[in-house]
Amino acid sequence: MKLSELEKELDLRGIKATAMRLLILRTMREMNCAVSLTDLENKLVTVDKSTIFRTLMLFLTHHLVHCIDDGSGFTKYALCADDCHCGEEDDDGFSNHHTHFFCETCHRTFCLRGLPVPEVAVPEGFILHTANYVLKGLCPECAAKKKGKKN
Repeated sequence: MKLSELEKELDLRGIKATAMRLLILRTMREMNCAVSLTDLENKLVTVDKSTIFRTLMLFLTHHLVHCIDDGSGFTKYALCADDCHCGEEDDDGFSNHHTHFFCETCHRTFCLRGLPVPEVAVPEGFILHTANYVLKGLCPECAAKKKGKKN
């Protein structure tokens, strides 16, 4: 992704483009899956851990990323689509939610944007604000490797 495209992406969310923010955004784009703070720390070894964390929190506040609890014990962060408004004041709570997929082999988590979180009727008196829907299995890459070993 070109630098100007990354700068536009930050500008679209009201985030000032700095060298570190551009680096972290580019890295997240290149990793092409949800990433934990540790994933980014391992990928960006010359960048201070607190800088990465502060940048992720800024991205979260400006709805450039969303959090995922995939059951791995690490909070993961995934880039939102350009038209996503998750967490914003006028968000109805579910229109921007989608299913996530956790690969049990490589431990990567993917956004399945075309697969919405199913509606769930909660008992009377409960008020549902959010839902976390994670499917677990093998990603296409790991499934292909496993299939190749059987042959």
